[in-house]
Amino acid sequence: MKFLFLQGIIVLIAGVAITLLILFPLTEGRAARLDLIQIYLDFFILYIYSGSFPFFDILYRLYKLLENSKQNELYSQSTLNHVKRIKIQLRILTGLIFGACVYIALFHHPEDDPAGFIGLSILMMIMSFTLSFIVSFFEKKLHLRRY
Repeated sequence: MKFLFLQGIIVLIAGVAITLLILFPLTEGRAARLDLIQIYLDFFILYIYSGSFPFFDILYRLYKLLENSKQNELYSQSTLNHVKRIKIQLRILTGLIFGACVYIALFHHPEDDPAGFIGLSILMMIMSFTLSFIVSFFEKKLHLRRY
């Protein structure tokens, strides 16, 4: 039952993230004077959309890990592959957040203050990089337990 609940939470997180990805560009500051096509063809919006693929892959692999755990296959090769992929995707996500931070720092509007975005970006980079090390530790434990 708890696995089903956690899988439901993962699906809920994915649904909220997709909703925010679709609706947020419509309310963002630059979108006030743009039509729908120009909003969604903005370079930064496209960068965020392409950068969301690792995030959704991580959610999918967490869902599959819970499925493996529910079937008592926690120490299988499939689980090890999912954990390795999560670690890689977390590091890719860290790099993509860094790229967004640099883009905003260099190309922000002169009237905008990018400090809040940069601060949140640094926090997200620290979190995702820390999570990648935790997952790496978990991967080593799984690998040692498996062999």
